[in-house]
Order: sequence, then structure tokens, then C-alpha cells
Amino acid sequence: MSEESDSLRTSPSVASLSENELPPPAEPPGYVCSLTEDLVTKAREELQEKPEWRLRDVQALRDMVRKEYPTLSTSLDDAFLLRFLRARKFDYDRALQLLVNYHSCRRSWPEVFTNLRPSALKDVLNSGFLTVLPHTDPRGCHVLCIRPDRWIPSNYPITENIRAVYLTLEKLIQAEETQDGFPIRIKAVHIVNEPRIFKGIFAIIKPFLKEKIANRFFLHGADLNSLHTNLPRNILPKEYGGTAGELDTATWNAVLLASEDDFVKEFCQPTPGCDSILGHTLLPEGLSSNAQCDDSMRAVKSQLYSCY
Repeated sequence: MSEESDSLRTSPSVASLSENELPPPAEPPGYVCSLTEDLVTKAREELQEKPEWRLRDVQALRDMVRKEYPTLSTSLDDAFLLRFLRARKFDYDRALQLLVNYHSCRRSWPEVFTNLRPSALKDVLNSGFLTVLPHTDPRGCHVLCIRPDRWIPSNYPITENIRAVYLTLEKLIQAEETQDGFPIRIKAVHIVNEPRIFKGIFAIIKPFLKEKIANRFFLHGADLNSLHTNLPRNILPKEYGGTAGELDTATWNAVLLASEDDFVKEFCQPTPGCDSILGHTLLPEGLSSNAQCDDSMRAVKSQLYSCY
């Protein structure tokens, strides 16, 4: 099957059709691969993605959505569906479940996903709570830097921070080279400057995590040399012992704000009522939409580096 979209195909105008004949439904936009040869090879080896079967696999997932979840309000574009296939290594059933879960989360947590656009989160962005480092790690993974101590609870609720994280992840996976997982797969979480109590809390939680997930958490404390064994100094800002200059949050903020129209289209349109096929709320137990922590939480100056 050819991977090239039939961009020259035209549909007859409605006026030229008979009274009993309706125009066919519009086809989703065709897919144009932007991966380098090296990434195509990597996708084949790690994700079981075969370029010659790619459009067939996308169509199979599209057909499953239409058949099994006809009322699910979702994009059926090639590029969008590929996110979920790649996140589940082209297992159709698991990709479909991930797609349903993704929309279930969006509908069940309106405090986070309603009106999710950069201009609505300027307070978070201006605080320096999070940013994406300009350089990837040696594996080509982007590095998301989260600084909890920059959050002042009296300024805005904690859900605004969560919204900013989701906003950033959504923007990052628009780039095809990052689509192996949120569909997204966290490769590693590095925490520095964490207080001693955090290590105790994590020791309690760790047994309940899947081994693969637990092994991706690294607690470095104040030992930046430990951090540098995982993230090289040449991609880190000066404040983390790196050689990449001062931490720049303005550039990533500008990238997000320039994507305002994309987020308005995706997250700010009227949505139908909750589909009965979607699961229960995914809001973490005990967290309310207006939850705010005591100012003492600002003493937790952990810096979170999340590579994926």
C-alpha cells in the first residue's frame, strides 16, 4: 500500500449529486512521515512500526474506533492515531484502549482540560514552574524541568500546575520524533534537592509501583555529580552544575503561546455530553479541583527532570 496521500482527489459538488445521493464523508488528512532514516529504523526495532504497513495499521485502528466506539468524539487523523499505535507498539487492542482512556481522562477531569490553552496559564508560565530544556539528552529525549518551589499557592490552585504540565506534554508530542508514548512513555525521572522526608515517602510508595516504573526514578539529593551520570552537563543549565548557560524559561513559554490556535481548536470547542463508554473519573483520590497546599510546601525545592 502506498504511503502517499491522494492529495489530488476531488469530490463532486453537492449540486452535481442526485437528490438521493449524499457526498461521502470527508477523509482525515493524509499522513506525511517526517522521521529521519535513523528514527525510522529505531521505530521499526523498538515499536514494531513498519513503514510499508503504517497506513494499513492506522486504518485498522480507525475502523475499530468507528465500529466499537461510534459515539466517541475523537480525531481520526492519521498522525493523531499514530500516537496511540506507537505508544502501544502497534498492538491494535491496546492502542484503542489507550485512546479511550485518553478521552476518558479529558472528560472526567474538566478542571484540567477545559479551556486548556497557553494564554489561560500565563501565571504558571511566568512563575518559571516548568520549562523544557533546549537540548535533548544523548538518546534524543526531551527534558522537562519542573521546579515546585516556584509555585506560590496563594496565587493560583495546584490544578493550574497540572494543566501546564499537560499543555507542555501535548505540545511536545506534536513533534513526530517524540511519539513513543501520552500517549507518552516516561524514560526517567530525576529529582534533586529533595528533603529527607521525601525519600521516606518514596520508600513507602515504591513497592506499589511496577518494577519498570520504580526503576525510572532517581533521587539525587544535593549530589549533582550523581545527576550528571544520567544527564550530561552540556545539556543542563548552570544552576544544576551544567554548562548550557542560565536556565531559560522564556523561549519555551514563547513556543507554547505561539501554539494558541492549535490548543483552542483541540481543547476549547463545545464537547458533547459524557459518553457512556468512557470510564470513571481519573482524578487522583483526595485531590479536589481547588486544592491548595500550605505555604510550607514551598520548602520542598525538588527539581524534577523528566526525560521521555
